[in-house]
Amino acid sequence: MPDPVRTPGLLECCATAFGAVRGALRPRRPDKRFLRSITDAGLPTARRTVTVTSLAQVPRSVPTAAIVEGRFSPRRISNSLTSFVVQHPEATFIVDPGVCLDADRRAIAQLPRLLRMAVRPPSDTIATITALRDAPGLPALDFALPTHAHWDHVCGLLDLPDLPVHLHSAEHRWIARGVVAPVGGVRDSLKDRPLVEYDLDGPPVLTFTRSRDLFGDGSIVLVDLAGHTPGSVGVLAHTPRGWILLAGDVAWHSLQVDEIRQKSSYPGNFADDDRDLTFKSLHRLHLARRSATIIPTHDHDAAVRLATRVERVGSS
Repeated sequence: MPDPVRTPGLLECCATAFGAVRGALRPRRPDKRFLRSITDAGLPTARRTVTVTSLAQVPRSVPTAAIVEGRFSPRRISNSLTSFVVQHPEATFIVDPGVCLDADRRAIAQLPRLLRMAVRPPSDTIATITALRDAPGLPALDFALPTHAHWDHVCGLLDLPDLPVHLHSAEHRWIARGVVAPVGGVRDSLKDRPLVEYDLDGPPVLTFTRSRDLFGDGSIVLVDLAGHTPGSVGVLAHTPRGWILLAGDVAWHSLQVDEIRQKSSYPGNFADDDRDLTFKSLHRLHLARRSATIIPTHDHDAAVRLATRVERVGSS
């Protein structure tokens, strides 16, 4: 069965259009009281380091105001569908395998018509499987770990059959039991493959209230970034050059993290499952950036800066 599609109604479209105009003129302000309430629990104690590699991807130039609410300078920013490969001494895994071959037919065609134009990547976008094959020296993948289950973070799995997937249990429940599933081939990408569910049952880390130490050595810690989807997570990685936090889609660009600016209403209203909770997670990222380099999945320039780093798997 194909994923059910929820087409936005007229009232929802009108409200979004009004919200976009209002947000452009009067962007939502940071919640200073909430910022003061956030406790920083500090970084984990890491016994090993890992390599984080951003795979090659083609950027799309988009108006800044279409991404960052109320921001008009610079006039345009680069957006992309970047995947990341993490090499740990015990396993190699891919974070956000986001683009399948023939994505227009296999994923984007399932999206509501209103969203297709906003999210359709350039025709020369590199499929995840192609980027993996063209990346020199990467070992075989042991599993995939999406930060969340939107089409542009999982549909690359369609070209990676049988690869196990590690998925937050809250995210899996949202996909499997929701009346309306996330569209764009999400269920197709996850079915008929080994699925390892996990819970965020660990202590607070940095500004985040829950965590999971993936390998038990403090080098890869998953943190709670709920809001964009119910089970969104960030991947906190200890590299030789410092801590990196792959932040998924809480923010689409680093400007949002630096200035605590939410996504523009279109398409943000349709992308965020819970706008208020997403905004709170954005506050947490803003404070965490003092201790870790925050990399939103779609921020092409941030991914490119990561790709220029020379890192090596080893022990600290």
